[in-house]
Parts: sequence; C-alpha cells; structure tokens
Amino acid sequence: MYPQVDTKDPAAVEKEVQAAYLMMFPQGDPVFVPTALGWVKDCFGGNYKDYLASDARYHDLEHTLQGTLCMARLLHGRHQADAKPVVSQRMFELGLLAILLHDTGYLKKKDDPGGTGAKYTLTHVTRSVQFAEQLLEEKGCPLKEIRMVQNMIRCTGVNVNLSLIPFHSEVEKIVGFALGTADLLGQMAAGDYVEKLPVLYSEFDESARFYHGKMALTQNFSGADDLVRKTPDFWTKYVRPKISNEFWGLHRFLNQPYPNGPNPYLQRVEANIEKVRKQLAAVA
Repeated sequence: MYPQVDTKDPAAVEKEVQAAYLMMFPQGDPVFVPTALGWVKDCFGGNYKDYLASDARYHDLEHTLQGTLCMARLLHGRHQADAKPVVSQRMFELGLLAILLHDTGYLKKKDDPGGTGAKYTLTHVTRSVQFAEQLLEEKGCPLKEIRMVQNMIRCTGVNVNLSLIPFHSEVEKIVGFALGTADLLGQMAAGDYVEKLPVLYSEFDESARFYHGKMALTQNFSGADDLVRKTPDFWTKYVRPKISNEFWGLHRFLNQPYPNGPNPYLQRVEANIEKVRKQLAAVA
C-alpha cells in the first residue's frame, strides 16, 4: 500500500513525487520536480508577479498537491505495468506541470481584492489555461509543449467534451486523462473531504453571485446540506462512470498490487461516501 503522505506539506509531496519520477526515469533531471513545485508554491504563496496569495479555501495548494501525488502514483503504476504506449520522461514532466497549474485560475491579481478566488469557479479552467501559457512561456517552454499542458488542463472541466480537445497524440491524451482522474480521486479520497464539502459549496455560491446566477453547479443545490446529500450520487453517477469510461479506467494503475490488488484511492473514496450516508441517515 502507498505510504501516508501529509498533503498539507509540500516537501512531503515533493519527496514522494520525486521518488516516483526517478524510479521511472533513473537518468531524469533531479531538479525538475523541486523546480516545478517551487514555481507553483510561489504562485499560490503570492510570490509570482502581481498575483495575490491563494485565498480559495477548497481549491487551495493542498488540493493541487493531492492531485499531483495521485497522478504521479498513477503514472508510476502504469509504467511498472509496462503499459503501452509508453509515457516518456518529457511527457511525464509536462503532465506534472499541467496538474500543478490546473487550478491557478483561482488566483487573483493585486488589483482584484474583492471576494476570494472562488468567485472564478465558473471560468477557472480557462483562466488556468491562460495562466499556464504565461508562466511556461516565461520559463522558456516551447509553444508546442505549452499547448500540450493546456490540453491536459482542459481535461479537468466538469462538463468538458473530451473529443473536442486537440490532443497531438494518444500519449498526450493518456496523460491528460490521468490528470483528470487524479484531480477527482485526489480530493475525494482525502481524509477531510466530507468535512470540506460545505466549503466547496461556499465556493460555488460565491461564483454564482459573482456571475449573477450563471453558475449551473450552484443551481443544482439548494444549499450546503443539499450538496452533501447529493455527494453519494455525484460519486456513483458522475465520477465513477467518468473515470472508468471517459478516462479509460486509468485508475486501475493505482491498484496495489497491479492488476488485481485493492485500489487504496477508491477504497478511501468509498469510505468517505459511506461516511456521508451514515451522517444523512443519522439526521433522517
């Protein structure tokens, strides 16, 4: 089973991701992972250009680190399974950049003090795509690679039509789908996922008010309690089919051991869903 990693601690996540990267690519760049994580810590910490520190309470740095850890483990598991086509070192690196940057659309600039970054929930994927281009261009990343990172980020859109994303190759698509899978499982498997659901609703609500009610996500809920009540269906009717079908069942590479061992991420999500059901039954 995977070792416990404190996703509130960037250094702990970095150590685990670095280990997975170097096991996959022993001749890899030993400074790539710490450098990429350093960029993102600067962005979320208010140390990048004219951006404020992250103030979204759900989609914060820890949320990004949860997804990053899950994605590194998934791609490492796929590598160990000798799956084809092979994800190259550079494609792994681009995927890591994509998941690290996938929620930078929640960051606000210094001349935008009103509310929190959660107000951009409705448009955060587009804003993240734009942010990634700005940052990676500054870091000297070739335009073609930037486009790949942007395509991967687009996989995290709630209602995205994956067939419309202009992937350059099947491998790029696989890494994008791994990112989408890890974004969902990383957060839903977290130990405090159930406790943070009201915070997630507050982000939806802030965005709905900012965009004058044009927030379909919030229109689905009458309040935070309703979001909690509908979370089991969100898992069984949306997330589970999405990761199994649209994202090609890549979550199987998290099985320990592969191919028939238990999947610790799915187990933790199911435990969280059962926790919600018990809470709901207690107040019924």
